[in-house]
Amino acid sequence: MSAPSSKALLALLLAGLLGACAGTPTAIVEQPGAPLFADARFGPPTEQISTDRVFEVSDAMRRYLQADIASQLRSEGTKNGLIKALYQKSQLKLEYDARMTKTAAETFATRSGNCLSLVIMTAALARELRLPVYYQSAILDETWSRTGSLLFASGHVNLTLGHRNLDGGVNRDLKSTTIDFLPPEETRGMRTRAIEEETVIAMYANNRAAEALVGGRLDDAYAWAREALRRDPSFMSAFNTLGVVYLRHGDVDLASRAFERVLAAEPSNTRALANMAETRERQGRADDAAALRTRLAKIESTPPFHFFNLGMAAMKRQDYRSARDFFARDVARADYYHEFHFWLGVADWQLGDLDAARKHLETAMASSTTRGQHDLYAAKLDWLQAHTSR
Repeated sequence: MSAPSSKALLALLLAGLLGACAGTPTAIVEQPGAPLFADARFGPPTEQISTDRVFEVSDAMRRYLQADIASQLRSEGTKNGLIKALYQKSQLKLEYDARMTKTAAETFATRSGNCLSLVIMTAALARELRLPVYYQSAILDETWSRTGSLLFASGHVNLTLGHRNLDGGVNRDLKSTTIDFLPPEETRGMRTRAIEEETVIAMYANNRAAEALVGGRLDDAYAWAREALRRDPSFMSAFNTLGVVYLRHGDVDLASRAFERVLAAEPSNTRALANMAETRERQGRADDAAALRTRLAKIESTPPFHFFNLGMAAMKRQDYRSARDFFARDVARADYYHEFHFWLGVADWQLGDLDAARKHLETAMASSTTRGQHDLYAAKLDWLQAHTSR
């Protein structure tokens, strides 16, 4: 298996975990003589593109609140009763799944979703109970993942629930409480900034655009990116996603305009810098591309997946010792990412270190973010154990 060229990797921001800030939505401003959108170049989307029902509460959600946990809400207070339902495994039994960003109703129906989906569902339930809801973007180092030639940077978003005045006499339910679906050790000391609900909706649409890109559905990806910018025209991540859609579609000049919009607002945005460098390369502007990469290197000395790509190249030439060293370096700086552990385990296995291989495959399985990934690593681990027990 060969590693993709670092020059061909395109970076997006995915809001399964996410962050960005916006104020009151305004109209998307087109630059005179340089239109940003190109509806005529894309076909009709294959799915309904709408964010109007992101927070819609289903009948099943209402039954859950009005029947399943009604006594709990009365005895423990509205806010505390809802929090107990969210966190106790014997109740909602929520499962993290990064495969697709879902609406509130979809997340509730499947009892699973990525961080943003779980936040959206929680907000919808809280608002149905007339609890005040406030959203925060966490100020964290971005985490990275990849699918093919697409790199995804992830931030984080959570929410805070206020109290209702009428709950003041029930278990002293007066303090605001932040709901976060990351483990407590990862949120300790976390700094956040407030964001508006329109930004959360834009995050949802931007995620859907990124997911459509992964599936090769460019018409859908374009429509979702456009919808994200309709909901929050100041959400720079959606401009970046739009630029990646244009690059994938072959519309290089339009991609340039989208990345220019990001860099005008955020000159040190590493995703936009990397993508603009690729854009300049495709435009035949090699000197400009080199200058952008030099500028990027001053901000980010070692790009995401740098050592992983070197490790994959070493695997291809069967230099397993070098591959193990490269994979270990990326594990050291991004221990959360399952694919690094998996390939480190493969390199260990090739070198005859079966205990280390088993350990890293177990870690890959535990840190996987979708059911499909978990099952794949479980099958690999079963195979390894079967072949080492002989």
